[in-house]
Amino acid sequence: MDQVDQKEQKQILQYLDKYRGIFNEITNEVMLRFLAGGKAEVNPLTNADKFMTALSRGVKVDPSKILQEQMSFIESQMALLQSTAQAYLNNQPPESIVEPHRSDRRFKDDQWASNPMFSYFKQAYLLNSKLMQNMVDLFEFEDGKTAEQLKFFTRQYINSMSPSNYVLTNPEVCRDILESEGECLARGVDNFIRDLENSPLEAFKIGQVGVDDFEVGRDLATTPGKVVHENDLLQLIQYEPLTEKVHEKPLLIVSPFINKFYILDLDERKSMVRWLSSQGFTVFLVSWVNPDSRHVNKTFESYVTEGVITAINVASELSGGKPVNTLGYCIGGTVLGIAASVLKKKRSKKINSMTLLTTLYDFSEPGEAGNYISEQSYALVEQTARTKGYFDGRILAYCFSLLRENNLFWSFFVDNYLKGKDPMPFDILYWNSDSTNIPAEAFLYYLRNTYMDNQVRVPDALNIAGVDINLSQIDVPVYALATSNDHIVLWQAAYESAKVLSNSKMRFVLAGSGHVAGVVNPPDDGKYGHWTNTQMPKSAEEWLTGSKQHDGSWWLDWKDWLAPLSGDQIDAKPVSGSRKYPIVESAPGRYVKVRVEKSESEKSSQQETADAVH
Repeated sequence: MDQVDQKEQKQILQYLDKYRGIFNEITNEVMLRFLAGGKAEVNPLTNADKFMTALSRGVKVDPSKILQEQMSFIESQMALLQSTAQAYLNNQPPESIVEPHRSDRRFKDDQWASNPMFSYFKQAYLLNSKLMQNMVDLFEFEDGKTAEQLKFFTRQYINSMSPSNYVLTNPEVCRDILESEGECLARGVDNFIRDLENSPLEAFKIGQVGVDDFEVGRDLATTPGKVVHENDLLQLIQYEPLTEKVHEKPLLIVSPFINKFYILDLDERKSMVRWLSSQGFTVFLVSWVNPDSRHVNKTFESYVTEGVITAINVASELSGGKPVNTLGYCIGGTVLGIAASVLKKKRSKKINSMTLLTTLYDFSEPGEAGNYISEQSYALVEQTARTKGYFDGRILAYCFSLLRENNLFWSFFVDNYLKGKDPMPFDILYWNSDSTNIPAEAFLYYLRNTYMDNQVRVPDALNIAGVDINLSQIDVPVYALATSNDHIVLWQAAYESAKVLSNSKMRFVLAGSGHVAGVVNPPDDGKYGHWTNTQMPKSAEEWLTGSKQHDGSWWLDWKDWLAPLSGDQIDAKPVSGSRKYPIVESAPGRYVKVRVEKSESEKSSQQETADAVH
């Protein structure tokens, strides 16, 4: 490097020296929680004994291929060293030996390519990453799940070690330190303390958006309506009609109980609820309580009976006894299907149809979320949940963020703490950060019977409300939506889950994009297209081969399917409840506004860490 670069580097070190101890504390705190989730047994890479046990159990490997990988790595490293030396000697940009994937945004700054030092950091990291990934790929495991877990946690480890995540090896951070004269580091410390205070003990809840950037009921969840019923688990909202005529049969939306409902009621442009109301549908929606220790006795069955079945009964009664069209999103769809099976066994006719958005009944292919689940991790989850009486929703949000770690964790780590920036306002990330707890018994039952034992798809394996669950007996029309880039519910798994409902008249649709953006895709934007196929062949690949691609949102296709099932048009009336179900309050209600609070032990522990940092 030339003399100017050395001078700048000295200035950076001087600014950093003031905060060196603080940033060591920050890095240690974040890395400990990132790699171990508060418990070393959760991540096999942080426990050498478990890691070696996994490698020694039913693993085959070709020694010649390992040697070939090592030789290739040595050759690439030698080429990189020569390229870097030439760049310094000739005062020119270094030759590129290895390039990041075109979708990798960590190394977009020009200095990663033009500056020999930063170029070396980048390329050495990429070569080491490639070696680790290739070596793991060479292991042939008898147990496919072990192989997937090892690959997943290897990827997590590799991405945590990126030079972009560290002060002196990230050119953007170095530049910000110089331009702000070290002020960005001070802001970064403040941001870290803020996020630490909002984190559970078992994980680190990194700030993705400002807590005060939005207000539920003012900026989000603004569609007019009334809470027409509430119990310990839910508030049932009925939305005001936005047309002079409405369909006589209502639509009930069952939101996931691990998230707040307003992902389907963001601003006016993105709100599915508002759009449905503007199309002449009478919309009811389940807003789940944000549980705490008072809900320790609530079980998974409670969510089925006190939750979904209660909501169906109330919506039907307030609609003149008409059968109800239903929609379940993600876990909401799983609970809805079980509730439909209960009602079928009890000869109830109150469900008229089901719409399932990114829903699993068959957990054979659980996606990357399944990598967190094992007997060891279940024991830890059980201990944590039963101690509090609920599973902390912030831990769940943290785990889901790590499914897209570079976009949803490390990019914010760099911006928040190394650059001292405040997150940009973004409604979907605000919703994503607005965590929801889950009662301990309900969560443990769900984990055991879905991701671990895959019992929902098995006829009569589960007993809920005194009846054996058999989804294949459900015979109402079903509209099942999957999204092509969903990393939480793989679309192929959603297809297999739809086939579990073998006695239903099924319309399966595949939308573009992912778990949220593919669902929240209003027709006015039509950002992502969709695929349809009137047949349900044996495999998802056969379905896709025979499908027809369409431009624009799947919402319009769904409307054309739902409208004929919704009965005649009748005069719209303002929401008024009834004598049995009087109005409780205006939408969006109280339950959705309750945010997760820190326990006393968390407050004490975090105060100790904050004091140490200061």
